[in-house]
Amino acid sequence: MRTGTQLFAIGGVLAALTTGGAAQQAAPAADDPVKTLVGRLDLDRYKATIKGLTQFGDRRQGTERNRAAVDWIEAQLKSYGCPTERLRYEYNPPPPAPAQGRGGGPPAPVIASGEIRTGVGGSRYRGITRPTGVNIDPAAQPDPVLRALNSPPTVPGSREQVYCTKIGSTRADEMYIIGAHMDGHGWGEAANDNGSGTALVMELARILSSSDVQTERSIRFALWNNEETGLDGARAYVEQRAGLQGRENPIRSGRYPEPRWIAMIQHDMMMWDHGMPRADGTLSPEQRPEADVNIEFQSTAKRADEAMKLAFFFRDANEKYATDYPAAVGSHMTNTDSTPFMDFVPSISLRENERGMHTGAGWNPHWHQPTDVYTTFSDKDFRLGLNAAQTTLGAIAQLAGATLKK
Repeated sequence: MRTGTQLFAIGGVLAALTTGGAAQQAAPAADDPVKTLVGRLDLDRYKATIKGLTQFGDRRQGTERNRAAVDWIEAQLKSYGCPTERLRYEYNPPPPAPAQGRGGGPPAPVIASGEIRTGVGGSRYRGITRPTGVNIDPAAQPDPVLRALNSPPTVPGSREQVYCTKIGSTRADEMYIIGAHMDGHGWGEAANDNGSGTALVMELARILSSSDVQTERSIRFALWNNEETGLDGARAYVEQRAGLQGRENPIRSGRYPEPRWIAMIQHDMMMWDHGMPRADGTLSPEQRPEADVNIEFQSTAKRADEAMKLAFFFRDANEKYATDYPAAVGSHMTNTDSTPFMDFVPSISLRENERGMHTGAGWNPHWHQPTDVYTTFSDKDFRLGLNAAQTTLGAIAQLAGATLKK
């Protein structure tokens, strides 16, 4: 099998694994700074960050609870020593269509059956499926405190999302983007979708922003807003920032407000891999023995070949640095914030299941539901998310040329 270094040696722009990084990869474990950094990930800290996010309910975009969550995330990032910025944009969707149905009642939840790819060249999935959709019924949330917290509706208008940046020591003009969306909906706490991904990115920002950590290349930690409305926050970032890549400002200052993008790595729903529904539509309460971290790229993207190599590099990092769960690579990355980036830069997504074949087929009964709350998940579930963090940290520390100061 090819090593990660060999894969990237044939990847054009993805040949970003420097000679120093390759030497780190081959170094004995005792001298491996990447292993040291991955060892700083902690299950209890990861859980605590998810718990902190759930204090804002579902963090639905366009609400005060969403804005409070953005403020809280920014405060945490600053406390890690990671300098923050905000991107501002407008979100003014067309008014919803009039409700259809008897008696003028609320419309039925949207069923995401389109996620199941059938027909020639489509899904390999066979077996039991269950309906998936977005809960829009407040009464479905049995906790009156959480129901009240989530009650204020979304309002169109201005939006903000926060990111912070680890500046590279020698190649500050090149940057990896590590992302997750912080908004949710469904009348729960959005603990898994996507507190689990947001906490992962925040934990990586904490570790890589430590005063004794140096990276050759820059790393941006982005917490997107408006993902649930159609990836609008990530799209706004691409629209506003893509044309600024690699421009030194001020000239000869060595500062690059938007370094050239090398790759984009997204994290979206990290914790639930309990298998397909049973014949009666129920699911196992335990993680399945085959649970894994899914790493997806999109085979139709303009940068698909490079994205595929990036995905397999991450899988190799999982084999070396993850403690519990293996990783698998898939070629159908869809409906996630890496999509707006995928024709500009090699882009991948890490998640709990294959989006097109598992999530859309009902493998996670808590997706966009009132049951997506912190107490739903066990330590085995949280540990799956931690293993995704180990995977990304192990890969990005190599790619960015991370070292520990003596």
